[in-house]
Amino acid sequence: MITSSLQTSVAVFALIILHVSALDTFKAAVYEHAVILPNDTKTPVSPDEALFLMNKNIDILEKAIKQAAEQGAQIIVTPEDALYGWKFTRETIFPYLENIPDPQVNWIPCQDPRRFGHTPVQARLSCLAKNNSIYVVANMGDKKPCNSSHTRCPSNGHYQYNTNVVYDKKGKLVARYHKYHLYRELQFDVPEKPELVTFNTTFGKFGIFTCFDILFRDPAVTLVKDFHVDTILFPTAWMNVLPLLTAIEFHSAWAMGMRVNLLAANIHNVNLKMTGSGIYAPSSPKVYHHDMETESGKILFAEVDSHPRNSLTYPPAVNWSAYATSISPFPGAKNSFRGFISRDEFNFTKLSESAGNLTVCQKEFCCHLSYRMLGQEGSEVYVLGAFAGLHGQRRREYWQVCTVLKCGSTNLATCGRPVETALTRFEMFSLSGTFGTEYVFPEVLLSKIKLAPEKFEVLEDGRLVNKHGSSEPVLTVSLFGRWYTKDAHSISGGTSNSATTYLMIPTLLMIITLQYTVMA
Repeated sequence: MITSSLQTSVAVFALIILHVSALDTFKAAVYEHAVILPNDTKTPVSPDEALFLMNKNIDILEKAIKQAAEQGAQIIVTPEDALYGWKFTRETIFPYLENIPDPQVNWIPCQDPRRFGHTPVQARLSCLAKNNSIYVVANMGDKKPCNSSHTRCPSNGHYQYNTNVVYDKKGKLVARYHKYHLYRELQFDVPEKPELVTFNTTFGKFGIFTCFDILFRDPAVTLVKDFHVDTILFPTAWMNVLPLLTAIEFHSAWAMGMRVNLLAANIHNVNLKMTGSGIYAPSSPKVYHHDMETESGKILFAEVDSHPRNSLTYPPAVNWSAYATSISPFPGAKNSFRGFISRDEFNFTKLSESAGNLTVCQKEFCCHLSYRMLGQEGSEVYVLGAFAGLHGQRRREYWQVCTVLKCGSTNLATCGRPVETALTRFEMFSLSGTFGTEYVFPEVLLSKIKLAPEKFEVLEDGRLVNKHGSSEPVLTVSLFGRWYTKDAHSISGGTSNSATTYLMIPTLLMIITLQYTVMA
């Protein structure tokens, strides 16, 4: 009886300590990195040359990691491709790769760097986490040997994966994620199945994925909806595409639409329009950075709710079609026309007056707008647009989009082309759509590529409306919907020796689930 009582007391005490040590908020850091790129070559460099370049980049990341730790950050996210860039073939990337084991092996590379072969990059990243007592999120390349007799095994006998790694405050490897949705990454292979990677800390439950993954259900949506993560870690090498897909615009909208924290770290390369990092909360961006003027990296900090669902500011669930389907369409405009955003054909109607109510439809999908401008500039033209269908040249992802955007000029043929500046302000706007999906991401982008924190909100009936009177000059106001069940369910290997196209079956039975528990 005494032993039993003692065991019970110890268990209760442990639970109390764990509860007390749990943090309601934590300080997060993301670092936008101006990567030092390798020389363009068609032949592989030596492993020593590859390591030399990676160490030059890690030297820069080390300064950011130390700064984050000094500022009291619990975790820092660094970008995709931050160690070596992106212009490779299967052969030229190989010297940069290491064997990254499953975190269940309980490994601190800093203390045992030779346990899984030659792993100098993993050892250094682990030591940076350990020596600074901070979680470090990094992106690197993983190589896994395979049987050359297998049909999927590449000719060099290795699978090559675009991989995120996470090290805890003790330097232990606690998460590994292989990117599933590759974007023109011929140097890497597509994993056989999407991985759902999570890990627990005293400051919340985390999920992780990479760049292009954010546009798909798995792993991105499933981590939030089914695994209830509090925060997503998001290394990316994102090229900005106006008017709907700049990094800060879409990533902040995704965090709001999914009602989850998102820590996004982007590469900084102005020649390729790569910039835009941020720490985004479910209700509003905490901090963000977009810089096309300088060549410098940038570190960002913000205090974030560890468990945003428990916060008083956590936004309510939205029925995205409730309002739009409850009203009759506004009178049809006489000047409707077709135009393109990238390769997607939208139906547009011009905002001909300084105030009004408009509806534009494509197929059965309709977008409604009520608005009042505050002194429209005579040379500026705005349109309301609607699109429903498979997106882009790939014709794989099904979009439903309502957007108000500024045209490039008074020539309506310029509507949908990239525009970076505006003068027109809106005193009021209310945008809604008859969405068939529950996954809608609200975007507001201001002149000179700026966000509008706390200046707009989404009502529970699906209306995107402004707050606090007149806006700053507007580039776009959009509701970006993704209808995943209407996607063309195929995914092309970024690479494979046989260039096979693999089917992506949307069921949890076909998904690898990885969860690691970390209490430090």
